[in-house]
Order: sequence, then C-alpha cells, then structure tokens
Amino acid sequence: MHLFVLLAQSQPDQAAIQQMVVAMMAILPIIILIGLAIIIIPFWFICKKAGFSPWLTLLNIVPMGNLVLIYILAFAEWKVVPAPPPAYPGAYMPPPPTV
Repeated sequence: MHLFVLLAQSQPDQAAIQQMVVAMMAILPIIILIGLAIIIIPFWFICKKAGFSPWLTLLNIVPMGNLVLIYILAFAEWKVVPAPPPAYPGAYMPPPPTV
C-alpha cells in the first residue's frame, strides 16, 4: 500500500526513498548470509562424505565456482569405503518339507 502511494505521487518524497534504501541495506546482508548457508551446508557434508576437504565448498562464494565444484565432485574418484555385504541371508528360506 505504501509503495502504491509512493508511486502515485508526482514527486516522490526523498526522505521516504532514503528510509527505504537504508532498510533494504540493513536486510540485504542477512538475506545473503541465509542464501549462502543454504548452499554451503549441504555441499560441506557432500564433500566430507566423498572424502574431499570440506573447505572446497567455499568455491560456492566465487562466481562460477559452484560449477567448478560440481565438476570436481562428478568426475573425481571418491575416496569412500564400500559398505560390507550384509552378514545375514537375504531372503527367508522356509524349512525343508518333512517326509
């Protein structure tokens, strides 16, 4: 509503514009930090599980760095130990028929 009133005026009030810019400048760093956390935390765990240094996730901060990180993860050999086979038989075997 306030934006409509601001745009409907012939001459926008300079003080109101300045207040909006200051408010946006206060909120913008918080939004950027939340966005970075949403991207960096999952990549941190992926790199740790793949056997790479988790600090590689900081490539996401650099422009086009996330593309480099995705290619590193896709084409590198992961240093992961395969899971051992289960120690129990897979399917239930019924007892042999009695005669």
